[in-house]
Amino acid sequence: MPSESLCLRPPQQSEGRMLKGQLPSTDKDLAQSSGTGAPTTTCCQGPEKSPVLPFSIPAKLSSGDPQAKAKPITPHPPARPRLERALSLDDKGWRRRHFQGSHDDPEAGNEACPSRASKQRQAPLAPAHSPSPPCLSTSLQDIPKCPRAPSSEGGSPSPGGRCLSGVLSCSLDLLHREELCTEGSPRLASLLPPRPPPAMDLDVTSNSLRTANKVDTDHADYKRRVQTRLVRAHSSLGPGRPRSPLACDSCSLRSANSAFSLLTPIRTKDVRSRSYLEGSLLASGALLGAEELARYFPDRNMALFVATWNMQGQKELPPSLDEFLLPAEADYAQDLYVVGVQEGCSDRREWETRLQETLGPHYVLLSSAAHGVLYMSLFLRRDLIWFCSAEVESSTVTTRIVSQIKTKGALGVSFTFFGTSFLFITSHFTSGDGKVAERLLDYTRTVQALTLPRNVPDTNPYRSSAADVTTRFDEVFWFGDFNFRLSGGRAAVDTLLLQGAETDVPTLLQHDQLTREMRKGSIFKGFQEPDIHFLPSYKFDIGKDTYDSTSKQRTPSYTDRVLYRSRHKGDICPVKYSSCPGIKTSDHRPVYGLFRVKVRPGRDNIPLAAGKFDRELYLIGIKRRISKEIQRQQALKNQSSSTICTVS
Repeated sequence: MPSESLCLRPPQQSEGRMLKGQLPSTDKDLAQSSGTGAPTTTCCQGPEKSPVLPFSIPAKLSSGDPQAKAKPITPHPPARPRLERALSLDDKGWRRRHFQGSHDDPEAGNEACPSRASKQRQAPLAPAHSPSPPCLSTSLQDIPKCPRAPSSEGGSPSPGGRCLSGVLSCSLDLLHREELCTEGSPRLASLLPPRPPPAMDLDVTSNSLRTANKVDTDHADYKRRVQTRLVRAHSSLGPGRPRSPLACDSCSLRSANSAFSLLTPIRTKDVRSRSYLEGSLLASGALLGAEELARYFPDRNMALFVATWNMQGQKELPPSLDEFLLPAEADYAQDLYVVGVQEGCSDRREWETRLQETLGPHYVLLSSAAHGVLYMSLFLRRDLIWFCSAEVESSTVTTRIVSQIKTKGALGVSFTFFGTSFLFITSHFTSGDGKVAERLLDYTRTVQALTLPRNVPDTNPYRSSAADVTTRFDEVFWFGDFNFRLSGGRAAVDTLLLQGAETDVPTLLQHDQLTREMRKGSIFKGFQEPDIHFLPSYKFDIGKDTYDSTSKQRTPSYTDRVLYRSRHKGDICPVKYSSCPGIKTSDHRPVYGLFRVKVRPGRDNIPLAAGKFDRELYLIGIKRRISKEIQRQQALKNQSSSTICTVS
């Protein structure tokens, strides 16, 4: 039985097993082996001397002597040429097997291993306080091969390494120091903290090291970085979009953030399941569904421009239509432009070309229709052409008794955008101050005779009426020259108009025939009109700002109007309602309205147009813009050169 004292009883010589060498068994041999600078550890005084093994081997305490402590000796290995060569070969093996980590010293490997070992030999080695068993075993099975045992408080790192060197006379502590010397430049030995330090994160390294990590394939975390999923920021087209899998993260060597556009990537499974000629269901991935709608209209509101103009059949067009189509009050261009004219110019194609030229390459002609001298043109942003119904349908009504003269009547155009159906009607009602009844009859004929829609399905058939075409669409805009006048005579109206900019418009509207009939409910049932804040648009002297100065002395009136109706309350919000006093080629001033219209997702029964538009007109308008820009620059160049004076 072992003694209960603090000193350990040495085992008998026959009980120990020697490892290919004679271990020191006397005090003299022990002193010689420890004379290289390692601290000498002895046992407590006992009746007999016992040999002390030079191996620092952690062992378990025996249950019989729990307080027994032993201070193992860490001797310097004997300097023999064969052993030094073996260590050198082993050192090379460690260098070949070493994988540099992201937290290694950037100058690791620049210094030779022996110099580092010499530095560590000069530093005093802290004794390892590890429990010692009552008897030590030198069996190879008891020596730890790979893992490092944690050290006690205040002690040096426990001996151990990744592999055991062929030199059996060297201790495990020395192997551990040799492993450290292959990792970087020489450093002095230091005491470890009382507890193991926390794991070091990859982000704590410097930027230079992280840059090196990207290109060094031997780095331990190289594969980990390469396998990071590539992502990029959301598209500005809408909120709540999934992150794109096409762009790289900030740690990639070749970042794709600048290589890809802002268009939201399309998943492969969506391409396989989508049908681009027919709208799909409202589920995720539908071409007309809520997800696609949110990309282009996050708030589900589109900008709409609706204008009417009685051109009086003039062949001469204004030199510029910017004031008409691009008013200064609007900071941004609209998504859809709908222009209806009455008594249009003789060259309808030239009129449409001028519209395309003014709007520029961002817009395409979705559809155009005509009924005699009634024209209607629909220009849509080219990004949105894919979400319109396959056929833009049109229908006409003639309200004159002599049907061959198509100067009075109505022209209706309808189509579906995403899941919202639109109807646009431009009309020219009967003229004359006292012909209110005839104008009411023109309205009734129009709502009953327009046969729309024909092929495009009704988005809400339960709220439709066969007697009124305006009930069969979600959003309806009716605009034109309605010919309703201001009653009360020319003198009374001139008195109010002489006030100039301070003209009392609400007082003028008290004499408006259309406002009166709408309040009665005899015309435009369910329709609304934005508030009017402009002067009457009829009748002017051509090229002047004065009202009719001829012998007829027609009363100035609000004949040109824009009205709207919606199935759902609040879907249409008027933004601006005004006229264009700068366009003076006709006795009418153009009147326009800016609106915000709510758009809903589409359904699976809507055939799509698949990007159909007037390509020929598009190219002609672009060529005109280019040629005019060249002429303008040449004129500026000639003007600047003519102002230079030369003195000979």
